[in-house]
Amino acid sequence: MAKKSAEPTGAANAGTGAVDPTSMGRIQQLRMAAGMVRKANPKALPITIGAGLGLFVLFILVGVFTGQYYLIVLGVLGGPLVAMILFGRFAQSAQYSAIEGQPGAAAAVLQNMRGNWTVTPAVAANRNMDVVHRAVGRPGVILIGEGSPTRLPSLLANEKKRVSRVAYEIPIHDIIIGDGEGQVPISKLQRKIMRMPRTLKPAAVSDLNYRLKALPQTLQAPKGPMPGGRGRQPKMPRPKMR
Repeated sequence: MAKKSAEPTGAANAGTGAVDPTSMGRIQQLRMAAGMVRKANPKALPITIGAGLGLFVLFILVGVFTGQYYLIVLGVLGGPLVAMILFGRFAQSAQYSAIEGQPGAAAAVLQNMRGNWTVTPAVAANRNMDVVHRAVGRPGVILIGEGSPTRLPSLLANEKKRVSRVAYEIPIHDIIIGDGEGQVPISKLQRKIMRMPRTLKPAAVSDLNYRLKALPQTLQAPKGPMPGGRGRQPKMPRPKMR
């Protein structure tokens, strides 16, 4: 799980009385996820159940009529497994739909990445609610901008220049969240980052984080609700760290 160098959502959750899914039991999490999936895509649950039952019945029938009874065992194991995989994909898609377009949505995604990541939300911002988040890992420094595509390039350029003062010869990547040309949709952000080449060793990442802490703080994003509580849905399948 990514390390969080700031916790912008705790106070908001406490003030609103929102329930943290991580404090729920497993059954409650599944019910919450099922409700979220049903709301985002009414056909998702029937498809999931139908695929699992279909595979289960198919393997049993083939095993009985051909005498290959090991297929029955495969059906018993494979049916629920397929259903779980499909449910996970639908749930992850519903999760992204729930936070898409909200201020801080990218930060919520970054903070739920697997692997040794240090995420700092809102390292730069302006009065127009454009904001830049920073993630540090083996690919180097990744700056993620949320807001207006016309204003973000200058904000990212300034932050990139600031980071380069201490990130000597370290790759600095920049990403703009959006659906336009050259932008990355929020649903593909995690996949995009996970596919970046790992050029730094763990020791170099630790040294980089230490140097970044020495940078003076810049203007933070205007205070307001961040979708961390709503973004922390029951655990979904995530891309694995290479």
